[in-house]
Amino acid sequence: MDSNLKTTRKMLALTLLLFIGWVSILNFAAPDRTFSESENRMLERQPPLSLKALVSGTFTSDFEKYLSDQFVYRDVWIGVKTETDRIMGKKESNGVYLGKDGVLIQNFVPPAEEDLQEKLDAIHAFDQATPGLHKYVMLVPTAASLYKDKLPKYAMVGDEEAYLSKVRRMLPSNIQFVDVFPALYAGREQPIFYKTDHHWTTRGAYVAYLELCKQMGLTPQSKENFDIRQVTGEFYGSLYSKSGFRHLQPDRIELYLPKEPESYTVTYVDEKESADTLYAMEQLQKKDKYAVFLNGNYALIHIETAHPDGKKLLVVKDSYANSFIPFLLKHFSEIDVVDLRYYEGDLAAFVNEHEIDDMLLLYNANTFFEDPSIKNLSE
Repeated sequence: MDSNLKTTRKMLALTLLLFIGWVSILNFAAPDRTFSESENRMLERQPPLSLKALVSGTFTSDFEKYLSDQFVYRDVWIGVKTETDRIMGKKESNGVYLGKDGVLIQNFVPPAEEDLQEKLDAIHAFDQATPGLHKYVMLVPTAASLYKDKLPKYAMVGDEEAYLSKVRRMLPSNIQFVDVFPALYAGREQPIFYKTDHHWTTRGAYVAYLELCKQMGLTPQSKENFDIRQVTGEFYGSLYSKSGFRHLQPDRIELYLPKEPESYTVTYVDEKESADTLYAMEQLQKKDKYAVFLNGNYALIHIETAHPDGKKLLVVKDSYANSFIPFLLKHFSEIDVVDLRYYEGDLAAFVNEHEIDDMLLLYNANTFFEDPSIKNLSE
């Protein structure tokens, strides 16, 4: 009996050693990947070795991230782990909750007070540098606050609404805060957010567009003016990628196409490329199908519409604005779209140079509170 047990243990140990050795060889031989399709993000590359990096500890930290990202069959292991957790009843993975009806909901983490103050200071400084610019701020609540009833029991989610209200109170009095929470909440039984992605749907963007029109004194386009067309029913979004939760129903993407289309020109300024459409239909064949809107995110996009006598609008945004901007074409002669995560210019000087009339700052709550690039407004 003891002999059989010892033999079994030796075989198990040998099998484990062979497995570790085989995985190590594969890790060494496999070329580094730059992008993960399943996680929809860039992967860490091998950090450069230097004495300064070694002493500071950054090399060790960066090398650990590199090994984790480049681990062979990483996507398979992530899927196995998340599926095992799901079977065991776990409802959270990588900051994403698996809610009722197969809805994925990203956790809201409250911002540090100092960081929030720095962002508000940047908005104040930009406001002072552009006194003639009419400014509107739309911070979009996420599914974490609109779908609280779909969260798993005991889910620890920050109070997103409280922080949005705080920003509203701290803004300069001349900046209008466009509160879209009531309208989105009223339409929450409609698909105003994707189930597998952190973005709002085109329908959610349309609901918010109606609220902006009220604030700006614009006559909105009715739903009857659009041909609402489903362009894919196989969209698995960012939260699907981030969480690793599988066996979920895919989302549909709809486009609101004007029944009476007008000509316009879209220029990707840094890339020196132009298009006659806001929709990159080829993106529907790729993983990130939401990039069908505006072809993704760029530092600066300039749009000239068929209304030369209208006002000029600046949109400072994250990707939520990509599906929102098509609704604005009938209301402005020119629209400049700036993503501060990539834009390196002096935005106040840009506004004054181009004699822009109105500005809309449009972010979803998570991006606004987490991304530091908003501080670049004052630079």
